[in-house]
Amino acid sequence: MKSIAKRLILILFLSLSSCRSFLPSEIRALEHLEIFSLSERKNAIILDGVINSSALIKFKALHQEYKHIKHLIIINCDGSINDVVNLELSKYIYQNGFDIHLKDNGIIASGGTDLFLAGHKRTKGNNTKIGVHSWAGISKTATDFPKGHAEHLPYINYYKSVGFSTQEAEAFYYFTINSAPAEDIHWMTDSELEKYKVLNH
Repeated sequence: MKSIAKRLILILFLSLSSCRSFLPSEIRALEHLEIFSLSERKNAIILDGVINSSALIKFKALHQEYKHIKHLIIINCDGSINDVVNLELSKYIYQNGFDIHLKDNGIIASGGTDLFLAGHKRTKGNNTKIGVHSWAGISKTATDFPKGHAEHLPYINYYKSVGFSTQEAEAFYYFTINSAPAEDIHWMTDSELEKYKVLNH
């Protein structure tokens, strides 16, 4: 699921674009999950789960308690159920200088991939999957809008806010919306990960 706090209509548009749809009962359950934990040595924060509405508050609280930690390890994160929170969390992660590592056999997709891009250093282990796709709304999809349209700016601006140049941000964004429709997912190849600078080891 992808969205940004631009206007309510955009939130409605993008809230439909997760790599899978969640039933209301699933959303209620996901909202109560603790998705962050500490590594055994207390030198990294671990993320495992879908980004929920309390994610930013919980992450900030954990970070304030362990201010020395600058490393986020992702086990799995296949999207979010609150995309405004997801992007605010991602910006916080970037602004506080975190490196992000996707663990062996880990999966990130949709909003999880957006969050991964907030890492100053972005690395991955073996046998991982990194997925992207388009966003869709009630009656329109991202590809219904011409290149350069204002509806594309929220994500382009987000990518720029986490260190991508304008050219890099636009290239990656337009790649994602053309890679797969909102109801599907495209798993990026090694050459694509390199081309769009998803990894920067």
